[in-house]
Amino acid sequence: MVTSEKTRLVKRGLYLEYINVTYNILEAVAAIVFGGLSNSIALIGFGLDSIVESLSGFVLIWRLQQHGKISPEFEEKIERRATRFVAVTFFILGAYIAYESIDKLVSAEIPEPSLPGIIIAIVSLIAMPFMAWMKYRTGKQINSRALVADSKETIACAFLSVALLLGLGLNYLFGFWQADPIAGILIVIFLIREGWELWSEEEEGEDD
Repeated sequence: MVTSEKTRLVKRGLYLEYINVTYNILEAVAAIVFGGLSNSIALIGFGLDSIVESLSGFVLIWRLQQHGKISPEFEEKIERRATRFVAVTFFILGAYIAYESIDKLVSAEIPEPSLPGIIIAIVSLIAMPFMAWMKYRTGKQINSRALVADSKETIACAFLSVALLLGLGLNYLFGFWQADPIAGILIVIFLIREGWELWSEEEEGEDD
């Protein structure tokens, strides 16, 4: 790939991360605030996922800013660390949401219906697939495993939006409060699977 073309694509990846981090911070604040008001673990978990995405986004921003400034060997080292960081964030978030979801089911801690939460889920469901596709395509074009990995975390947000929408929607429409912590458990399964896949892929890359 011509150097100038790769530089242009790296800048595109950087802009995508700026947009995504800004959106995730706003989404996190809204989801956690409304989740706390309604006692919804699914909504709070969704907000925490947005924080994790923001953290991994900051790592990717730093990583992309180093393009052309560091050696290929050091660049590869940072690439591995960034990819592993994204994987670890899945595990940490999954463990927390699993604990809270099971605790709420066992203690029958009933969440309040949350219309703002439903709106947040719908907006995310519309925006995240497009953002994930742009990140994935750009990551493939510049051969950045970390950016591709981050695109998977973004698409995870879209899947989480589906689970969140189902959980909040069933509670809002039918009073089925158990749907909220159940949605949290579904989110956990997805997060752990994605985290394991990313970690395994990085281990295989080191062996090559």
